[in-house]
Amino acid sequence: MKYFYLIILVSFFSCQTQEKSISVSSDSAAKSVCDFVNPFIGSSSVGNPMIGTTSGGNTYPGAVLPFGMVSVSPHTDSMAPSGYYYGKEYIYGFGHVHLSGVGCQDLGNIVLMPGRGKIIPDLGFNRSRFSNEVASPGYYKVDLNGPDVTAEMTATTRSGLSRYTFHTAGDSSNIMLDLTQGVMPKLVSMPPQKGMVKIISDTEVEGFNYSGDFCYGKSFHAVYFVAQFSKPAIKTGTWTDKKLSDKKENGGDNFGAYFTFKTGKDESILVKVGISYVSIKNARENLNAEQNGFEFEKVWSKAREAWEKDLSRVKVEGGSQKQKQIFYTGLYHMLMHPNIFSDVNGEYQSMRTYPNHAGGKILKAEGYTRYTVFSLWDTYRNVHPFFSLVYPERQRDMVQSLVGMYEESGRLPKWELASGETFTMVGDPSFPVIADTYIKGIKDFSTEKAFEAMMTNATQTDPVIRPGLRSYLKYRYIPMDDKGEWLWGAVSTTLEYNFADWSLAQYAKALGKEKEHEEFLRRSMFYRNLYDPRTGFLRPKMKNGAWYSPFNPDTVQGTDLDFPGAGGPGFVEGNAWHYNFFVPHDIPGLISLMGGEKKFVQKLDECFEKKQYNLWNEPDMAYPFLYAYVKGEGWRTQQQVRNQMETNFDITPSGIPGNDDCGTISAFYVLGAIGFYPSCPASEWYEICSPVFDKITIQLNPKYYKGKEFVIETKNNSPENKFIQNALLNGKKFDKQQIGHWDIVNGGKLIIEMGKSH
Repeated sequence: MKYFYLIILVSFFSCQTQEKSISVSSDSAAKSVCDFVNPFIGSSSVGNPMIGTTSGGNTYPGAVLPFGMVSVSPHTDSMAPSGYYYGKEYIYGFGHVHLSGVGCQDLGNIVLMPGRGKIIPDLGFNRSRFSNEVASPGYYKVDLNGPDVTAEMTATTRSGLSRYTFHTAGDSSNIMLDLTQGVMPKLVSMPPQKGMVKIISDTEVEGFNYSGDFCYGKSFHAVYFVAQFSKPAIKTGTWTDKKLSDKKENGGDNFGAYFTFKTGKDESILVKVGISYVSIKNARENLNAEQNGFEFEKVWSKAREAWEKDLSRVKVEGGSQKQKQIFYTGLYHMLMHPNIFSDVNGEYQSMRTYPNHAGGKILKAEGYTRYTVFSLWDTYRNVHPFFSLVYPERQRDMVQSLVGMYEESGRLPKWELASGETFTMVGDPSFPVIADTYIKGIKDFSTEKAFEAMMTNATQTDPVIRPGLRSYLKYRYIPMDDKGEWLWGAVSTTLEYNFADWSLAQYAKALGKEKEHEEFLRRSMFYRNLYDPRTGFLRPKMKNGAWYSPFNPDTVQGTDLDFPGAGGPGFVEGNAWHYNFFVPHDIPGLISLMGGEKKFVQKLDECFEKKQYNLWNEPDMAYPFLYAYVKGEGWRTQQQVRNQMETNFDITPSGIPGNDDCGTISAFYVLGAIGFYPSCPASEWYEICSPVFDKITIQLNPKYYKGKEFVIETKNNSPENKFIQNALLNGKKFDKQQIGHWDIVNGGKLIIEMGKSH
C-alpha cells in the first residue's frame, strides 16, 4: 500500500549512498535466529535504486516485541511515516508507539529526549547529531553526540524502558517529555482536545495526547501514559506554547514536561513508560504488571527471548548468510503488526462509528486479546494466510478483533487504526481474512457473527457500506460514469469486490449456507464484464456498455486522485497491467477469457518482459505464481520468484522494494524462500516455487493442527539449480504445482530435488 504519502513525497536523501548492513555469525557460531535480524533493512527513505523504486520500506529500527503495543524508536524525520529515515543528520527524540512500513504518517506519541544545559522547550532546538547506531530484536542503542549521552531502549508488550547514560558529570542533565512532536504534527488537523501532562512527583509524570488523521481519514485517538524515573529529579517543570512554567499540570497546542538531574560521570538515568489507549489508570496498571523496578538487562533479555520463540517457528538451514538475514528480518517485520490493543486487564477503546467517529466506550476483551492496526488491503494477500499457518492462535484473536469491530460500529473495517476507520484503499479486505482463517481450520471465533458482519458489508445500501455497491449490483460492474458514492478506481474496486464476494461464498459454503454461497459466487464473476477481448485487458467501462476511452494500459495517472502514481483511469495506484491478472479466485476462467493456456502464459510473459510487474504493488504481487495454474509451466514460477527475490531484496536500508506495508512485501520473500505462496487466500492451496534453503522446518500449533512440524528439504540446491526436478511428499512421488494446506498442517516432509534444467 502506497497511500497518500506520495502526495508529500520528499526528495532523495543522503542515505542513497549510506548503506548499513549487519555482520552475522556463521551457522556454527550463530547462537539464535535473532542474530540474523537487521532492523535497519527497509528504513531508508528511498527504495532499491537497482529497480528504480522511489519509496523506501518505511520501517523503523527501535525496540518492540512481537505484535507489541509499545515500540520505542528514534525520530529522525517528522515526514517519515515511521518517524525514522536512515541516513538523516539528527535525532529529535524517541517515541513510544509507531507504524512500520506504511505510507501515511501517524502515531510517534510520547517523545523522550535527553539533553544538557538550559531547558528550551523545542525539540528542533534540542535535536542532536548521532553515531554508532545498534539495533537487534527488542533493543536499540545510539550515541547522541550533542549532549554526550548514550541512549538505549527496550520494551515489554505495553511499556518501554529507556536508559540514558550521561557521560559528562553535572547538575543540568535533562530528560524532556514532548507531547506534541509525534510523526508529522504540522500536517495533522488535530481535534479540539489537546491532552495534558501532570507531574506527580520528582520521579513520575502522567498524561495523554492525541494523534490521528492517518491518510486524512479524520480519525483521532488518545494515547495515555505514565512515566517513572529511576532517580529523583532536582528540578521539574512543564511548558505550553514553548513557554516554561513551574506548573505541575499543563496542556495546550505545544506542551510537555522536563526533569533535571544531577549526574556523575557515565551515570545512567532510566525511564520506564506504560502506555494505554484507555486511560492513565490503565497505563499505570500496564507498567506495574510488566515491569518491576528498573532492570534494563532483564527486560531486554525477555524481549529477545520473545523474539527468539516466535521467529523460531520457522527454522532454516543452508542458504547464504545474506538470504538468512533477509528472511529473518522479513519475518521480524511481519510480526510487528497488527498490535496488541487491549490492556493487561482486558480493557480497550471500542471501535468508533462513521461518519461522526463517535466512540468513547471502554469494553473488555473476554476470552481473546484485542488487536489493532489492520492494513487489510495489503495483509490479506499473504500475511494473514501465513499467520493462519504458523501463528494460528494469534490469527484467531485477530479475526475475533475484526468481529468485535463490527459489533461495535456496525461494519467490518477496511483499514483500522486505534479503533478508528481510516477508509484507506479500496474493496472489502476483511472478507478474505475471515474466510481464509476458517477454511484453514481455525474455527474458535464468533463464526456466525462473522458471517452476519460480512453479509452486512456486502448487502447494506442504506446507508451504504461499500462505495459503489448500487452500481455494482445494477450493472454487474462499477461504471466509470455511475459510481454512486465516491470511490477510487472503478475497475480496481470492482475486482476487489469480486474477490471479497468469492471469499464470502467460500465461507458460506463452509458454514452450510448454500443459497448465499451461490449468490456471492455469481457476484464474484462480474469481472468478466470488464474483459475486452480486443485489447486483452480488464478495462474501465461506461454504464451504457461502451468501453471508456482513451485507454492506455501503461499509464499510472488520470484516476480519481491527482498525485504521482495515483493510478490510470479506473485503477488504484497502478495501471491495467497491474490488475489484468487480479482474479485470484478464477484463474481458470481468466485463462479461458484470454484464449487458452498458451495465450495466458504469453500475456504473463509480456507483462514481465515489458517491466510492468511491480512486486511492491499488492494487486500484481502474486503474478509470478500464476504460471503454476498451467500444467508444465511451473518452472516459470520457480524462475520468476527466484529472480524477483534476488533483484528486489537486499540487506541495506533500501533493501525492501517500496513500503513494506505492515510486512506484506517482506512476506513475499519469506514465503518465496520457504517454497510456497497463497496466491488465492480463502482457498486450501498454495503455489509451489523453489525454496532457497537446504532445510525449512515449520513448527505447527497442536491446538489447531494434527502435525507437529512440516519439513521441506532440498537436494542439490544452489542459485543455479533453481528448478524442481523431482519431489517426494511423505515418501510418495509428488508432481503437482500446488500443495494443499492439509498436506502441510498434518505434518510430514517434502523432499525436493533441484537442478539447472526445467
